[in-house]
Amino acid sequence: MIQDIAPHQYENSYKSQVPEQGSIALYYAKGQCLGCFDQEGSVYPTFAELEKLNPEIYEKCTYLFSIDGERYYLVPELNLESLSKYTMENIEIFRKGQLGYRAFAGITGYQLYRWYQNHQYCGKCGSKMRHDRKERMLFCEKCGNMEYPKICPAVIIGVTDGNRILMSKYAGRANQNYALIAGFTEIGETAEETVKREVMEEVGLKVKNIRYYKSQPWSFTDTLLLGFYCDLDGDDGIILDEEELALAEWFEREEIPEVSSYESLTNEMIMRFKCSF
Repeated sequence: MIQDIAPHQYENSYKSQVPEQGSIALYYAKGQCLGCFDQEGSVYPTFAELEKLNPEIYEKCTYLFSIDGERYYLVPELNLESLSKYTMENIEIFRKGQLGYRAFAGITGYQLYRWYQNHQYCGKCGSKMRHDRKERMLFCEKCGNMEYPKICPAVIIGVTDGNRILMSKYAGRANQNYALIAGFTEIGETAEETVKREVMEEVGLKVKNIRYYKSQPWSFTDTLLLGFYCDLDGDDGIILDEEELALAEWFEREEIPEVSSYESLTNEMIMRFKCSF
């Protein structure tokens, strides 16, 4: 999956450190990321490459994380002249599977970028938020409000019935690959309760024997995905929620189509069921 970057080492603890010339600069705008993506693995510019046209980037950047000791920083604005090596590419490029650990760096940086963008002002009093120097937190000097990055829990559900698994396609989405039933956990609800509710709401089925598989940070939607398998409980007739799904159908193991990549928990769970006998 996209976060499986071993033997590379990801370190996400916040550090108030001034970047060096060799540090990595991550720049985002309008759902795009600056990089050189025409080779094996995405490459991002260093501060040394940017400092001539952007002398203030050392003061205006925000530390994000490090990989193998190499520090990554968010830069809020850039003069992109004379940077022909780098282009702005849609963040969907990180789903394609061939960019290695730098894809994980790019999409994780994008999640933090969105959080900083969405919390520039205090949600209680409207004052400008400030960056804390000791931890990844924004605070309001006027009313004392503190904001930390939020992660939304959601479930991925492999509903099985003997040699069959339920697969679906989302309604109204450009990506029409097969997926599993999924949904966000609501306030006051356990993940297991989410499994039962989402399956009932989207396909009208009851399930039992809910068992946890594994989790995945999914920065595309600020989500922590929790994977579960469960068994059909009773009738297998599908009542489709057409607002959420374009279709849902049962697949025998040998009929399950091959997935395009193993970047997502969904695809891994589909292929795990297909290959288990």
